[in-house]
Amino acid sequence: MPKSCDSRISVYCCPVKSSFLLLSILLMAACSTAPKQSPLETVKSVDLQRFMGSWYVIGTIPWMVEKNNVGTMDIYELRKDGKIDVRYVFHKKSLEAPRQEWKAVARVVNKKSKAEWAVRFIWPFEAPYLVIGLSDDYRQCVIGHPSRDLVWIMSRKPTMSDTDYNNTIRDLVEKGYDPKRILRVPQKSSASD
Repeated sequence: MPKSCDSRISVYCCPVKSSFLLLSILLMAACSTAPKQSPLETVKSVDLQRFMGSWYVIGTIPWMVEKNNVGTMDIYELRKDGKIDVRYVFHKKSLEAPRQEWKAVARVVNKKSKAEWAVRFIWPFEAPYLVIGLSDDYRQCVIGHPSRDLVWIMSRKPTMSDTDYNNTIRDLVEKGYDPKRILRVPQKSSASD
């Protein structure tokens, strides 16, 4: 791996990471082509301005490149052109490991609800992003994938009460998710790195 291939820079500078990420996105797309269950329903409406900002990943069925990531969070920023800059922040295997970051761009697919996005880490490949759960106060959300092979339970804080987490898992079971596949993600107790 070249010395200039720093994970804090773009995945484009590192052919191995780019290839691995591309393969992962292709596999995600393949998973979404033939859902075995009824389509996932998104929430009725998302206020994009309120949704923007930092979300800690509390639980997940991770995609390949996310395995062993801890302290993960998504940071969303609405652009003037209506697209959304996405920063995926994580530590590999340990909260004490260096913080790493990947960047993506999302576009809103369903203009009415704004709950269905397409996220692109590497052009031209996009992955579906469905807001399938969102608290009224925009403090917790759940992001799903049509295949039900991926899910992200997120919170504005790095912690979530056991009651809220268990209720979310129950809701996901009703939506057709396998609760045995959902992993709790270790987080730091504060937002500081």
